[in-house]
Amino acid sequence: MSFRTRRVIFMTPFYMLFEFFLFKYIFMLFHPLDDLAILTLAVLVGLLHLVPMFFEAKKSTVIGRFLSTADGVWMWASVIFLIDILIIYALSVFVQLPTEVNVSLLAIVPILGIYNYYKAHKLVVNEKTLKLDNLSRDINVIHLSDVHFGSVRHKKIVRQVVDKIKELEDTCEIAIISGDLTDGSSVVEEDDLMAFREVNMPVIFTPGNHDFYPGIENVFKACRKAGIIVLDNESMEFECLNIFGLTFSFDDRDTPKIDESLVKEGFVNIINYHVPYYWKEFSSIGFDIQLSGHTHGGQFYPAVNFANIIFKYNIGLFKDTLGHYLHVTTGVGSMDTPMRWGTDSELVILKLRKN
Repeated sequence: MSFRTRRVIFMTPFYMLFEFFLFKYIFMLFHPLDDLAILTLAVLVGLLHLVPMFFEAKKSTVIGRFLSTADGVWMWASVIFLIDILIIYALSVFVQLPTEVNVSLLAIVPILGIYNYYKAHKLVVNEKTLKLDNLSRDINVIHLSDVHFGSVRHKKIVRQVVDKIKELEDTCEIAIISGDLTDGSSVVEEDDLMAFREVNMPVIFTPGNHDFYPGIENVFKACRKAGIIVLDNESMEFECLNIFGLTFSFDDRDTPKIDESLVKEGFVNIINYHVPYYWKEFSSIGFDIQLSGHTHGGQFYPAVNFANIIFKYNIGLFKDTLGHYLHVTTGVGSMDTPMRWGTDSELVILKLRKN
C-alpha cells in the first residue's frame, strides 16, 4: 500500500466529519435536514473520495477518472463553501440576510468553479531571463514541474505538455522536469508517457515525492520507453550546461552527498531538485541555478496565501548575492483537485544570457 493510499485512508474519516458539518450549516440556511440524512450525504462524499482510488491503482478507467475528478472538484468547492458560510453566519450576527442573498452568496462558488477549472486546464508559457557570468553562449531552457499524471489529469495532460513543448522547439534546446511527473492516483503503465517520443529536444526528469507513490520503477520504465532522460542522483552535460538531478529523498532512500565535486568549471551548473529547499547551501557549493516546483504556488486562493507563509520561496525567480538563481515554477498539473485561482498552469522559458 503506497504512502498516498495510506494518507487518503487515514484522512477520509476526518474529511467525512468536515463534510457532515458543512452540509449541516448549509442546509440550516434554507431547510434543516435531520442528522441521519446529513450523515448519509457525508458518507457518500467519503466513499467518492476513497473508492475510486483502489480501482485506479489497479487499472485506470474512464469511470474511475471521472469519479476522481468529481471528487477533486467537490473538495475544492467544500473549501470555498466553508469560507462562504462563515461570511454568511458572520453577517447574520448583525443583520438578518434574506434567503435570496444567501442563495446569491452560495452561487458564487459554482461560478468561481468554472473559472478555476478553466484556469487549471489552460497551459501558458511564461518567460524569465537569467544573466550569468560563466555562460559561453545564450541558451533557452524549458522548465516545468508537477505534471501530476494520474486519475484527475491523465493522458490529455501529457498530450497538452508535449504539444506545447513542440511549439517551442525552434526557440528552446532542452526541457527539464523538476519532479512529480506522476502523482500516484492511478497506476502508471509503460506506454503512458509515449507522446514524449515526439519531442525533438532532450527532456530531463528527476523524481519528486509523488513519483514514488505509483512505484518509482514503473515511472522510470515509462520515462525510458518515452525517451525521457532520468537523472536519479546523477548528472549529465548538455552544451554549456552541467545538470545534476537530485532525487527527492523518500522511504529508505539516502540523500547523496552534495559537495563541490558535483560542480564543473567552465559550465553553468544546474541542480534539478523538486522542492525549493537548501538553495543557500547549493548556491554556496557553486550551483548557478536551482530548478524546483512542488509548491504549485498554493494552486488556488486562499491556499496561495498560506503557501506564501509556509514556503520561503513559493513562486518565481530569485537571485542571491552570489549571482545564483532559484526558479520555482507553479507547475503544469494540479494535485487532487483540478482547480487553479491566482496561479498559472505553466511552462517557463528560462532565457540564459551572458552577463
